[in-house]
Amino acid sequence: MLIQTLKNLASDWLPLPVHRMVRRVQIAFASPPIGQVEFGHLRRTEPISRAFGYDRGLPIDRYYIEGFLAAHSHEIRGRVLEIGENTYTKRFGSEYVEQSDVLFPSSNLPAATIIADLADGANIPSDTFDCILCTQTLHVIYDYRAAIATLHRILKPGGILLATLPVNSQLCYPEGNRWGDYWRFTRLAAEKLFKEMFPGGDVQVQAYGSVLTITGFLYGLSSDDLTPSELDHHDPDYQLCLSVRAVKASA
Repeated sequence: MLIQTLKNLASDWLPLPVHRMVRRVQIAFASPPIGQVEFGHLRRTEPISRAFGYDRGLPIDRYYIEGFLAAHSHEIRGRVLEIGENTYTKRFGSEYVEQSDVLFPSSNLPAATIIADLADGANIPSDTFDCILCTQTLHVIYDYRAAIATLHRILKPGGILLATLPVNSQLCYPEGNRWGDYWRFTRLAAEKLFKEMFPGGDVQVQAYGSVLTITGFLYGLSSDDLTPSELDHHDPDYQLCLSVRAVKASA
C-alpha cells in the first residue's frame, strides 16, 4: 500500500527520474516476486469451460443473479413478464404471480405469449405489467436504449423492473451469431442510464464481483468451485455483473 501511494505521488508530482526509481522499488518488493506467481490450473490459454460454467454447476454470475431475484421475490407479483422463458417467474414469484407472460422476438418459442422485438415493442400495450424480469438480455440488443424505453412504457405506474447486466464476461456465442452480443456496462453507466430512462422513478444499481470471481468466470469455473465467502466478497474496482431495480413513477 505504501509503495502504491509513493508511486501515485511520483506520477503526479515528482520528476521522471524519481518516478522511475519508485517504479524500480515497487518491482523489487513485488509479492509474490516477479516470475514466481503460481498459476496452477489457470496457466493455460484455453478456458476450463466455454459454457459459462454450466457444465460444472451454477455459473458464477448466476449466483448473483439468482440471489438478487430471491431478495426481491416479494416484488415478482401480479402480471409478470420475463424475456425468453418464465423459469425465474415460476421459481421466485410462485403464489404472488397472477399471470405469467414470456416475450420472444420470433414465433419459434412455443412458450412465448408475446412475439415482439423489445427495441420496438409496438404491439405491446403500455402500462401493462406489474413486474418485468430482464436478466442478461440488454447487452444482446443493439439499440438497448430503445429496449429500456419499451420496458419503462409497458410497466404499470409503480411497476418494477428487475434487470441484470454483464460487466465482464466471455462473448455469448454461438447464440451471438443469431442475436448479436454488443455491450457491457459498468455500475456508473447503468445508474446514469436507468435514472435517465426512468424519470421520477426509483433506481437502485448494485455491482457484484471481485478479481477472483471475474477470473473464475472467464475461465469457466462455476460457483461450486468457490467458497461462499469468496463469492460474497465484492470489490468495487472489479465488477462482474450488475443488478438493477427500477420502479416506474406513479401516475
